[in-house]
Amino acid sequence: MNQLTRPVRDTFLPFHRPWIDEAEIEEVTHTLRSGWLTMGPKTLEFEKRFAEYVGAKHAVAVNSATAGLHLALDVIGLKPDDEVITSVYTFTSTAAVALHLGARPVLVDVDPQTLTIDAEEVRRKITARTRAIIPVHFAGLPCDMDPILDLAARHGLTVIEDAAHALPTQYKGRTVGSIGDLTVFSFYAGKNLTTGEGGMITTDNGEHADRLRTRRLHGISRDAWKRYTAEGSWYYEVDYPGYKYNMTDVAAALGLQQLRKLDRFHGIRNYYATLYQLGLGDLPELILPETPAYAQHAWHLYVIRLNLDRLTIGRDAFFELLRKANIGASVHFIPLHIQPYYRRVFEYRPEDFPDALRAYEAAISLPLYPRMSEADVWDVIHAVRLIVERHRAGRNA
Repeated sequence: MNQLTRPVRDTFLPFHRPWIDEAEIEEVTHTLRSGWLTMGPKTLEFEKRFAEYVGAKHAVAVNSATAGLHLALDVIGLKPDDEVITSVYTFTSTAAVALHLGARPVLVDVDPQTLTIDAEEVRRKITARTRAIIPVHFAGLPCDMDPILDLAARHGLTVIEDAAHALPTQYKGRTVGSIGDLTVFSFYAGKNLTTGEGGMITTDNGEHADRLRTRRLHGISRDAWKRYTAEGSWYYEVDYPGYKYNMTDVAAALGLQQLRKLDRFHGIRNYYATLYQLGLGDLPELILPETPAYAQHAWHLYVIRLNLDRLTIGRDAFFELLRKANIGASVHFIPLHIQPYYRRVFEYRPEDFPDALRAYEAAISLPLYPRMSEADVWDVIHAVRLIVERHRAGRNA
């Protein structure tokens, strides 16, 4: 068969499916039976174990990575009209949290090979109003952090890492979560570790950690969760107009079990990524992800880019052919500067960030998760190869 006249498999392979088994179910059931559902002892245990895992002094659990990024900017005292530099090639919340505080997100282009933030572009965008840099680790690959940390040190800026994709990721032997001033992780349903919805902020700065703990729960006190225990008191004081950003013990119960499996999950992801490299690496019509020598890749995503000059179809048509083959896929990311809000408010043009735009127009994220079987991976490889072979430029009809 040299073309997609029928699906390559009988059932649809979803783009992602979380690994939840009896261990998670038992942990959550135990929490439900304990009577403590909101933030409490499970959340504190999850924070402790997560901090140990990444090598940070403090970990503060929140109800989403978006909340974590917002809190991180809040605790450094971001003010209206301050500027925050971040990647244009990211999810909307990375920049939106600066807007929530009245600041201006300053977008920069990405390195065309890694699709992570370009440090030279960061340098060009630093002004007297810049307060922070938010590098975005993409697909599980860390940014090249040394140039960013150097820029931050020279200009007195805070580095807040968007590590939504970066667990467990390492940069030059250091685990992401122990590198920047603050690091924010996502535990959304599709992430390498999931709590359904949730996130974590890590830091070595004790003052930041104290403010994070207070401000995630209305700004009343770091031990506000104890109000309804034998150790607590009905009396409280509001020191800051905080937020309702705390994690629940139900979510933390999931997280504890997922954390115990994380190294095993990563091993499977790494193996499947290797299979993709082997199965697709001989096709000049594709640009496959590369891992620089400084990095350990978390393989949250496996993003291929189409060499459009060598194909007779574009990315959208390729995507639909995968769907017809019963293969789920996705696209990461739609660059912020082509989104209606950013075009309207900041008057961005598509050509303003050419490397991000080219990447977006060619990118497809293939399924990659531990619940897949090895046969599933080979089905994806087979489907991709069939599409390439059928739509190779210059192919004889």
